[in-house]
Amino acid sequence: MNNQNVFTLINPRTGNLAFKLLPFGDNSHFDHLQRNNFFSLIWVTKGKGKVKADFAEHHFEENSLLAFSPYQPFMLCVSEPIEGIAIHFHPDFYCIHMHQKEVSCSGVLFNNVYQPPFVKITDEASSTFKMVLDQMKTEIQNTDLAQYESLVSYLKIFLITASRLKNQQLEEMKSVPNSKEPFILQNLKDAIEDNFKTKHSAGNYADMLNISAKALAKISKNYFNKTLTDLIAERIIIEAKRELYMTNKTVKEIAYELGYDDEHYFSRFFKTNADVSPQLYRETVGFGKMAD
Repeated sequence: MNNQNVFTLINPRTGNLAFKLLPFGDNSHFDHLQRNNFFSLIWVTKGKGKVKADFAEHHFEENSLLAFSPYQPFMLCVSEPIEGIAIHFHPDFYCIHMHQKEVSCSGVLFNNVYQPPFVKITDEASSTFKMVLDQMKTEIQNTDLAQYESLVSYLKIFLITASRLKNQQLEEMKSVPNSKEPFILQNLKDAIEDNFKTKHSAGNYADMLNISAKALAKISKNYFNKTLTDLIAERIIIEAKRELYMTNKTVKEIAYELGYDDEHYFSRFFKTNADVSPQLYRETVGFGKMAD
Protein backbone atom coordinates (compact mmCIF):
# COMPACT_ATOMS: atom_id res chain seq x y z
CA MET A 1 0.00 0.00 0.00
CA ASN A 2 1.35 3.39 -0.97
CA ASN A 3 2.54 5.29 2.10
CA GLN A 4 1.20 8.58 0.78
CA ASN A 5 -2.27 7.25 1.65
CA VAL A 6 -1.29 6.93 5.30
CA PHE A 7 -2.23 9.91 7.46
CA THR A 8 -0.55 10.29 10.84
CA LEU A 9 -0.67 12.80 13.70
CA ILE A 10 2.06 12.69 16.34
CA ASN A 11 1.61 14.06 19.85
CA PRO A 12 4.27 16.82 20.02
CA ARG A 13 4.49 16.52 23.81
CA THR A 14 5.23 12.78 23.98
CA GLY A 15 6.34 11.92 20.45
CA ASN A 16 3.79 9.07 20.49
CA LEU A 17 1.25 8.34 17.79
CA ALA A 18 -1.91 10.37 18.47
CA PHE A 19 -4.10 9.47 15.49
CA LYS A 20 -3.52 7.50 12.29
CA LEU A 21 -5.50 6.44 9.23
CA LEU A 22 -3.93 3.39 7.63
CA PRO A 23 -5.37 1.97 4.40
CA PHE A 24 -4.14 -1.60 3.82
CA GLY A 25 -4.14 -3.86 0.76
CA ASP A 26 -2.84 -7.02 2.43
CA ASN A 27 -2.34 -8.55 5.86
CA SER A 28 1.30 -7.50 6.38
CA HIS A 29 0.40 -5.07 9.17
CA PHE A 30 -1.55 -7.62 11.20
CA ASP A 31 -0.02 -11.05 10.42
CA HIS A 32 2.11 -10.97 13.59
CA LEU A 33 1.11 -10.46 17.21
CA GLN A 34 0.12 -6.84 17.92
CA ARG A 35 0.36 -5.25 21.36
CA ASN A 36 -0.02 -1.53 20.78
CA ASN A 37 -0.32 1.38 23.22
CA PHE A 38 -3.33 2.74 21.32
CA PHE A 39 -6.86 1.75 20.29
CA SER A 40 -7.29 0.13 16.87
CA LEU A 41 -10.38 -0.03 14.65
CA ILE A 42 -9.76 -2.24 11.61
CA TRP A 43 -12.42 -2.19 8.92
CA VAL A 44 -11.95 -5.21 6.66
CA THR A 45 -13.78 -4.31 3.44
CA LYS A 46 -12.61 -7.37 1.48
CA GLY A 47 -11.41 -10.84 2.39
CA LYS A 48 -11.88 -13.10 5.40
CA GLY A 49 -10.01 -15.16 7.95
CA LYS A 50 -9.70 -15.57 11.68
CA VAL A 51 -8.66 -13.17 14.40
CA LYS A 52 -6.70 -14.38 17.40
CA ALA A 53 -7.41 -12.01 20.30
CA ASP A 54 -6.54 -12.50 23.95
CA PHE A 55 -7.25 -16.16 24.64
CA ALA A 56 -9.66 -16.91 21.79
CA GLU A 57 -9.98 -17.31 18.01
CA HIS A 58 -12.92 -16.04 15.94
CA HIS A 59 -13.74 -16.15 12.22
CA PHE A 60 -14.48 -12.86 10.46
CA GLU A 61 -15.90 -12.11 7.01
CA GLU A 62 -15.58 -9.09 4.74
CA ASN A 63 -17.23 -5.91 6.00
CA SER A 64 -16.26 -6.59 9.61
CA LEU A 65 -15.01 -3.89 11.95
CA LEU A 66 -12.50 -5.24 14.46
CA ALA A 67 -11.83 -3.26 17.65
CA PHE A 68 -8.87 -3.61 20.03
CA SER A 69 -7.83 -1.78 23.21
CA PRO A 70 -4.29 -0.69 24.17
CA TYR A 71 -2.03 -3.70 24.76
CA GLN A 72 -4.79 -6.16 23.83
CA PRO A 73 -2.93 -8.92 21.97
CA PHE A 74 -4.28 -9.74 18.50
CA MET A 75 -3.27 -10.97 15.06
CA LEU A 76 -5.12 -11.78 11.83
CA CYS A 77 -4.71 -15.00 9.85
CA VAL A 78 -6.41 -14.66 6.47
CA SER A 79 -7.98 -17.32 4.27
CA GLU A 80 -8.79 -14.79 1.52
CA PRO A 81 -6.65 -11.65 0.91
CA ILE A 82 -7.88 -8.66 2.90
CA GLU A 83 -8.23 -4.96 2.15
CA GLY A 84 -9.55 -2.12 4.24
CA ILE A 85 -8.62 0.78 6.47
CA ALA A 86 -7.50 1.04 10.09
CA ILE A 87 -7.95 3.89 12.54
CA HIS A 88 -5.45 4.01 15.39
CA PHE A 89 -5.86 6.52 18.23
CA HIS A 90 -4.08 6.97 21.54
CA PRO A 91 -6.09 7.46 24.76
CA ASP A 92 -4.47 10.92 25.09
CA PHE A 93 -6.09 11.82 21.76
CA TYR A 94 -9.50 10.46 22.77
CA CYS A 95 -10.30 8.59 25.98
CA ILE A 96 -13.28 6.26 25.63
CA HIS A 97 -13.50 5.85 29.43
CA MET A 98 -13.82 9.57 30.12
CA HIS A 99 -16.38 9.97 27.34
CA GLN A 100 -18.34 6.79 28.03
CA LYS A 101 -21.62 8.72 28.30
CA GLU A 102 -21.03 10.27 24.89
CA VAL A 103 -20.07 7.21 22.85
CA SER A 104 -20.84 4.18 25.09
CA CYS A 105 -18.26 2.02 23.35
CA SER A 106 -16.39 0.64 26.37
CA GLY A 107 -17.93 -2.74 27.14
CA VAL A 108 -19.53 -2.83 23.68
CA LEU A 109 -16.93 -2.30 20.95
CA PHE A 110 -13.96 -2.45 23.30
CA ASN A 111 -13.36 -4.32 26.57
CA ASN A 112 -16.17 -6.84 26.12
CA VAL A 113 -14.71 -10.14 27.29
CA TYR A 114 -17.90 -12.05 26.46
CA GLN A 115 -18.24 -11.23 22.75
CA PRO A 116 -16.02 -11.54 19.64
CA PRO A 117 -14.04 -8.29 19.10
CA PHE A 118 -15.84 -7.25 15.93
CA VAL A 119 -19.13 -6.08 14.46
CA LYS A 120 -20.64 -6.86 11.04
CA ILE A 121 -20.98 -3.67 8.99
CA THR A 122 -24.28 -2.98 7.19
CA ASP A 123 -24.64 -0.97 3.96
CA GLU A 124 -26.01 1.96 5.93
CA ALA A 125 -23.10 1.98 8.40
CA SER A 126 -20.68 1.52 5.51
CA SER A 127 -21.97 4.74 3.89
CA THR A 128 -21.56 6.62 7.18
CA PHE A 129 -18.03 5.26 7.66
CA LYS A 130 -16.96 6.22 4.13
CA MET A 131 -18.27 9.75 4.59
CA VAL A 132 -16.57 10.12 7.99
CA LEU A 133 -13.26 8.71 6.73
CA ASP A 134 -13.26 11.15 3.79
CA GLN A 135 -13.81 14.01 6.23
CA MET A 136 -11.00 12.71 8.46
CA LYS A 137 -8.58 12.52 5.52
CA THR A 138 -9.40 16.11 4.56
CA GLU A 139 -9.14 17.35 8.13
CA ILE A 140 -5.88 15.59 8.96
CA GLN A 141 -4.23 17.50 6.11
CA ASN A 142 -5.67 20.76 7.40
CA THR A 143 -3.34 22.24 10.02
CA ASP A 144 -5.65 25.15 10.80
CA LEU A 145 -7.08 25.93 14.22
CA ALA A 146 -9.18 23.24 15.94
CA GLN A 147 -7.96 20.39 13.73
CA TYR A 148 -7.78 18.12 16.79
CA GLU A 149 -11.36 18.92 17.89
CA SER A 150 -12.68 18.35 14.40
CA LEU A 151 -10.99 14.95 14.10
CA VAL A 152 -12.31 13.92 17.52
CA SER A 153 -15.84 14.85 16.39
CA TYR A 154 -15.55 12.56 13.35
CA LEU A 155 -14.04 9.79 15.47
CA LYS A 156 -17.03 10.05 17.85
CA ILE A 157 -19.47 9.62 14.94
CA PHE A 158 -17.54 6.54 13.82
CA LEU A 159 -17.53 5.05 17.34
CA ILE A 160 -21.20 5.82 18.03
CA THR A 161 -22.27 4.30 14.68
CA ALA A 162 -20.27 1.12 15.35
CA SER A 163 -21.42 0.82 18.99
CA ARG A 164 -25.10 1.23 18.07
CA LEU A 165 -24.71 -1.39 15.37
CA LYS A 166 -23.06 -3.90 17.69
CA ASN A 167 -25.74 -3.36 20.35
CA GLN A 168 -28.43 -3.84 17.74
CA GLN A 169 -26.83 -7.07 16.48
CA LEU A 170 -26.48 -8.41 20.03
CA GLU A 171 -30.18 -7.72 20.66
CA GLU A 172 -31.14 -9.46 17.39
CA MET A 173 -29.07 -12.51 18.34
CA LYS A 174 -30.92 -12.79 21.64
CA SER A 175 -34.29 -12.87 19.88
CA VAL A 176 -33.39 -15.63 17.37
CA PRO A 177 -34.80 -19.04 18.39
CA ASN A 178 -32.18 -21.73 19.23
CA SER A 179 -29.40 -19.14 19.54
CA LYS A 180 -30.39 -18.35 23.08
CA GLU A 181 -27.53 -18.76 25.48
CA PRO A 182 -28.19 -21.04 28.44
CA PHE A 183 -29.62 -19.31 31.49
CA ILE A 184 -26.47 -20.28 33.41
CA LEU A 185 -24.41 -18.12 31.03
CA GLN A 186 -26.08 -14.87 32.01
CA ASN A 187 -25.74 -15.91 35.65
CA LEU A 188 -22.04 -16.53 35.07
CA LYS A 189 -21.54 -13.10 33.44
CA ASP A 190 -23.39 -11.43 36.30
CA ALA A 191 -21.36 -13.39 38.86
CA ILE A 192 -18.05 -12.36 37.24
CA GLU A 193 -19.08 -8.70 36.97
CA ASP A 194 -20.15 -8.66 40.65
CA ASN A 195 -17.24 -10.64 42.09
CA PHE A 196 -14.12 -10.47 39.91
CA LYS A 197 -12.43 -8.10 42.40
CA THR A 198 -12.65 -10.65 45.20
CA LYS A 199 -13.06 -14.08 43.59
CA HIS A 200 -10.33 -15.08 41.14
CA SER A 201 -10.65 -18.85 40.71
CA ALA A 202 -12.95 -20.84 38.42
CA GLY A 203 -13.93 -22.98 41.41
CA ASN A 204 -15.37 -19.92 43.21
CA TYR A 205 -17.87 -19.40 40.39
CA ALA A 206 -18.80 -23.08 40.13
CA ASP A 207 -19.63 -23.06 43.85
CA MET A 208 -21.57 -19.81 43.54
CA LEU A 209 -23.70 -21.14 40.67
CA ASN A 210 -24.16 -24.64 42.13
CA ILE A 211 -22.68 -26.36 39.11
CA SER A 212 -19.67 -28.62 38.82
CA ALA A 213 -16.40 -26.93 37.82
CA LYS A 214 -16.11 -29.32 34.87
CA ALA A 215 -19.60 -28.48 33.53
CA LEU A 216 -19.02 -24.74 33.93
CA ALA A 217 -15.64 -25.00 32.18
CA LYS A 218 -17.30 -26.74 29.23
CA ILE A 219 -20.04 -24.08 28.97
CA SER A 220 -17.45 -21.28 29.06
CA LYS A 221 -15.35 -22.92 26.33
CA ASN A 222 -18.37 -23.61 24.12
CA TYR A 223 -19.92 -20.15 24.32
CA PHE A 224 -17.03 -17.76 24.97
CA ASN A 225 -14.36 -19.78 23.16
CA LYS A 226 -12.07 -19.34 26.19
CA THR A 227 -11.56 -21.01 29.55
CA LEU A 228 -13.28 -19.66 32.63
CA THR A 229 -9.88 -18.88 34.18
CA ASP A 230 -8.96 -16.83 31.09
CA LEU A 231 -12.32 -15.04 31.18
CA ILE A 232 -11.82 -14.00 34.82
CA ALA A 233 -8.21 -12.94 34.20
CA GLU A 234 -9.24 -10.86 31.18
CA ARG A 235 -11.92 -9.08 33.21
CA ILE A 236 -9.46 -8.27 36.01
CA ILE A 237 -6.90 -6.93 33.52
CA ILE A 238 -9.50 -4.65 31.85
CA GLU A 239 -10.32 -3.13 35.25
CA ALA A 240 -6.64 -2.80 36.16
CA LYS A 241 -5.91 -1.02 32.86
CA ARG A 242 -8.82 1.33 33.44
CA GLU A 243 -7.59 2.18 36.95
CA LEU A 244 -4.00 2.66 35.76
CA TYR A 245 -5.17 5.05 33.07
CA MET A 246 -7.97 6.89 34.83
CA THR A 247 -6.50 7.41 38.30
CA ASN A 248 -3.32 8.37 40.15
CA LYS A 249 -3.63 5.34 42.44
CA THR A 250 -0.43 3.43 43.08
CA VAL A 251 -0.04 -0.07 41.67
CA LYS A 252 -0.23 -1.35 45.25
CA GLU A 253 -3.61 0.40 45.81
CA ILE A 254 -5.01 -0.95 42.53
CA ALA A 255 -3.77 -4.46 43.36
CA TYR A 256 -5.44 -4.29 46.78
CA GLU A 257 -8.76 -3.08 45.30
CA LEU A 258 -8.68 -6.03 42.88
CA GLY A 259 -8.19 -8.52 45.70
CA TYR A 260 -4.40 -8.92 45.62
CA ASP A 261 -2.55 -8.35 48.90
CA ASP A 262 0.83 -8.87 47.23
CA GLU A 263 1.66 -6.03 44.83
CA HIS A 264 4.51 -8.05 43.25
CA TYR A 265 2.26 -11.04 42.60
CA PHE A 266 -0.29 -8.72 40.99
CA SER A 267 2.39 -7.06 38.83
CA ARG A 268 3.53 -10.49 37.60
CA PHE A 269 -0.10 -11.48 36.89
CA PHE A 270 -0.62 -8.22 34.94
CA LYS A 271 2.59 -8.66 32.94
CA THR A 272 1.75 -12.29 32.12
CA ASN A 273 -1.66 -11.29 30.76
CA ALA A 274 -0.91 -7.85 29.27
CA ASP A 275 2.72 -8.54 28.25
CA VAL A 276 3.69 -5.21 29.79
CA SER A 277 4.25 -4.17 33.41
CA PRO A 278 1.66 -1.93 35.12
CA GLN A 279 4.29 0.82 35.30
CA LEU A 280 5.10 0.66 31.59
CA TYR A 281 1.40 0.52 30.72
CA ARG A 282 0.86 3.73 32.66
CA GLU A 283 3.93 5.40 31.11
CA THR A 284 2.94 4.61 27.52
CA VAL A 285 -0.85 4.83 27.72
CA GLY A 286 -1.07 7.69 30.23
CA PHE A 287 -2.64 8.23 33.65
CA GLY A 288 -4.29 10.63 36.07
CA LYS A 289 -6.82 11.96 33.60
CA MET A 290 -9.54 12.39 36.20
CA ALA A 291 -7.30 14.22 38.64
CA ASP A 292 -7.08 17.39 36.54
